[in-house]
Amino acid sequence: MATRQPLNPARVLLVGLAFTLGCAGVATTRVATPRVSEMVGGGDDLYRASQKLVLEGLDADVAGASDRARSRYERALQIDASNPWAYLALARHYVDVGQPGQALSHLDRAQALLESMEQDTPGARVHCDGLRGAALRLRGRHAEARLLLEDAARAAPGVWGDGRLTASELR
Repeated sequence: MATRQPLNPARVLLVGLAFTLGCAGVATTRVATPRVSEMVGGGDDLYRASQKLVLEGLDADVAGASDRARSRYERALQIDASNPWAYLALARHYVDVGQPGQALSHLDRAQALLESMEQDTPGARVHCDGLRGAALRLRGRHAEARLLLEDAARAAPGVWGDGRLTASELR
C-alpha cells in the first residue's frame, strides 16, 4: 500500500493561485495605447478643431495649468460633443485633480462613443479600464480598482505600469 504524503500548504496555495489566474483569463497580451495626437487627422472640421483643443488642454495639464486645461477640454466638447478623446482627456484630468465622480461620468461617455464609432481599440479600452481603476481607487473601492489597474499595467506596462495616465502619455 502506498502511504499518503501530507499536503504542503504553500504548494496548495500556489497551485490554487495558478488555477485561479488561468481561469480568470488574465490578459498577458500587450497592446499599443493610442495617443490623442495620433487621432487628429480624420473626421470633419469640427472634430479636428475639437482635437486641437484637446491637445492644447493636455499641454496645459503638462504645464500645471489645470484650470486652462479643463476649459480647453470643455470647449472641445462644445465644438464636438461626439469626440470620445475629449471625454477621455477630461476623465484623465478629473482623476488627476481628485474628482472621481466627474472622471467616471466622462469616462462612461468616452467608452460609449468609442464603442459606437468603432474607434474602440484594445489600447483605448486599456486607457478606459485604467482610468476607471484610478477613479475607483480615489473612491476607496480598492479591490475593484486594483484589478482594473493590474490589467492595464499588464497590457500596457510602459504607460500604465505606474498605475496612472499622465497628460503627456495621452498626448
